[in-house]
Amino acid sequence: MPAFMNEPEELLAAVDLGSNSFHLKVAHWDGASLHQVDRLRERVRLAAGLQEDGQLKSKVAQRALECLERFGQRLKSVPNSKVRAVGTNTLRQLRDGGDFLRTAAKALGHSIEIISGHEEARLVYLGVQSDLPYSPGRRLVLDIGGGSTECALGESFEVLRGDSLYMGCVSYTLKHFPNGELKDGHFDRAVTAAALELQPVARHFLDLGWDEAFGSSGTVLAVENILLENQWSEGGLHLKGLKKLRRAMVECGRVDCLNLPGLQADRRPVLAGGVAILLALFQSLKFKKLQTSKAALREGLLYDLLGRMRHEDVRDRTIQSFGRRFRVDAAQASRVERTALHILKQVEKDWELPDPESRLYLSWAARLHEIGLSVAYTGYHRHGAYLVQHSHMPGFSKENQMVLANLIQNHRRRIELQELNGRSEGRRQYVLRLCALLRLAVRLNRTRTPLDVPRVDCKAKGPHLKLKLPEGWLESHPLTQEDLILEAERLAAAGLELRFQA
Repeated sequence: MPAFMNEPEELLAAVDLGSNSFHLKVAHWDGASLHQVDRLRERVRLAAGLQEDGQLKSKVAQRALECLERFGQRLKSVPNSKVRAVGTNTLRQLRDGGDFLRTAAKALGHSIEIISGHEEARLVYLGVQSDLPYSPGRRLVLDIGGGSTECALGESFEVLRGDSLYMGCVSYTLKHFPNGELKDGHFDRAVTAAALELQPVARHFLDLGWDEAFGSSGTVLAVENILLENQWSEGGLHLKGLKKLRRAMVECGRVDCLNLPGLQADRRPVLAGGVAILLALFQSLKFKKLQTSKAALREGLLYDLLGRMRHEDVRDRTIQSFGRRFRVDAAQASRVERTALHILKQVEKDWELPDPESRLYLSWAARLHEIGLSVAYTGYHRHGAYLVQHSHMPGFSKENQMVLANLIQNHRRRIELQELNGRSEGRRQYVLRLCALLRLAVRLNRTRTPLDVPRVDCKAKGPHLKLKLPEGWLESHPLTQEDLILEAERLAAAGLELRFQA
């Protein structure tokens, strides 16, 4: 037995809550590469249970929760800090999904992030690229999921363009093949719809160009297996083989009559939509051949998590990029960051602000709190919050961006916490406390010079925050004294009590 099998503290785990299947992968890092230790997959078909009102059918929701309970049992031996669980297209579409997500997180035993389509495309690319030998050229990676299709093009591990399109094997089969009928007209309509969805992005990918193209995940691998078993391909996907597969499916007439060599029973109900999307991809992106990769989103999650553990967090690069893009005063941002983190260190235990999450949020917010100045001074805190909430930020989940936007919006003026997506009161309190620390750091650095920043001692208990400043400092800094008086009033309106003294 390999030595690492007896080292559970070295395990990492990724949970991919897709629109068709839920996946769990447990792996071990040996210092050079990841080794798979365990893997679970269950066909949940979440997308098929999404109703027009944005709610999940109760039967599908229950099926998902039961699956997560089983995953949770397997994850008990993996440290919380080394597990990352994400939800994709269908969970992105849930209306008022906070209640379901809280129940799902409880069943799994770990928090669940909802990632954007752009972030999903980046993670899929990272997973596939990590599984391939080095190549100096550009690679295009495609992933057809149950509710969306991700396209990402990059060089090495840098994504040059990533897009998520609203077309998946589950949603397209349900929409374009009514009653399970497989007719030429149904395929024509499905391929045309997919081509129209691709039209706005196809030209960008063609202009950038690529040297190799890879497809990943269930649809691509299932289709490749069918083509191989029927001798319609010697490996990978070709347009000629796809057309033969389409013709064979039409001859079968119905989904429940599909009995092609190489087709697994659990893939049969969603194959038609996946094949239609593949045909449109070949047509729009002018592929000659699409190679396949067994790596996908879950492998990308593992490598991204590994990067965070090794202090190579892509989110840090994103924050730096935003700072440059929006011409942030880096010196002032650094001063605010130092002060905020100094205060955090003193109150993190009493205020239950867990590290490293709190430190990361406070650091990111301090470094970006003035990005709205690139739009206008008036209301710049709101401009900054909008930019952070609605921009593509590689490495960040939707909740990451919502929390960060709240901190930026509320670093000045009246406190109005928004867009916490139905999170618990405890989560609201957590964000409010981080807001208070950021606000104090901003006030104490208002003169924008390190010479005027005092040494601050801070204590916290319940809703109370007590600031102790050097003797005589407030008297010699009347502007800051007035700021702190006003700050105490605004924090009181939000339910916190600020006291300060020499």
